[in-house]
Amino acid sequence: MQEKYIICEDSLEGIFTAVYDAYALREGHEHLHVQVGEEENYRLFAEYLYSRPDLGKNDKVVRTLKSRLGEEVYGTICRAAASYDKTKGDAVYHTIVDGITGQCNNGVSDAGEKSTVKRSARSGGNGRHTMENLRNPYVLKTFELARRTANEVHHELEFIRFQELEQGILYAKIGPENHVVPFLMPHFADRLATENFMIHDEKRAVFGVHPAKGDWYLISGVEGFDEKSLVWSDKELAYQDLFTLFHKTIAIAERRNERLQRQMLPLRFQEYMVEFSQK
Repeated sequence: MQEKYIICEDSLEGIFTAVYDAYALREGHEHLHVQVGEEENYRLFAEYLYSRPDLGKNDKVVRTLKSRLGEEVYGTICRAAASYDKTKGDAVYHTIVDGITGQCNNGVSDAGEKSTVKRSARSGGNGRHTMENLRNPYVLKTFELARRTANEVHHELEFIRFQELEQGILYAKIGPENHVVPFLMPHFADRLATENFMIHDEKRAVFGVHPAKGDWYLISGVEGFDEKSLVWSDKELAYQDLFTLFHKTIAIAERRNERLQRQMLPLRFQEYMVEFSQK
């Protein structure tokens, strides 16, 4: 059967809408693929379909995943969908297929094999044990992508630096490889509940905004934003100088080990940290 590629937007809503559209075709899953973004070179003898983000379709997929696969698997899939890897769409789609229908999609039939994964009585798939089925290359890929995103979230929670603007708003700029802002915001919204703050992902032009004592939300597509127009408060400037001085003072020149420092604190994080940016 002819291979079909469903091209979608690089977002969680875009991928989930494409998954919904793939199921709506009712053609089986072996020859269907979800592709994030356009390709430079199109494949011969393949059909390309386009999927636009639809909140209604997205919500239906979310409800299905939570009820059939559980919150833990759903969270793993969301972290994989936040990866920068362009193959994530197909990995997520076929992982969902494995969880709901039990189709391996790896050329290996379940027939005659002794499976170590418990099947979901309701769906016939791997259900809440989906991520245990690592012999499926799509599930393995989803697992790896989710792990990378989770690792970067962990690093950002440790290394992110908030700075106070003249208006009293806390501002932090980051440049992560993966789309981690949606995973950072709940953490800081809980710990900085009474603060007005925002996290700026400059690579994706996305802002996570939290009004004091309110709910956080994401903003994208902001035009005309100029970081140079931001003005730090006098107290912030004083603390920056103090913290930078403290960072330099506690260093022991004889024990300086930049290789170990880069291992524990990669360079791509250092450029967004006050103590390194003012060297």
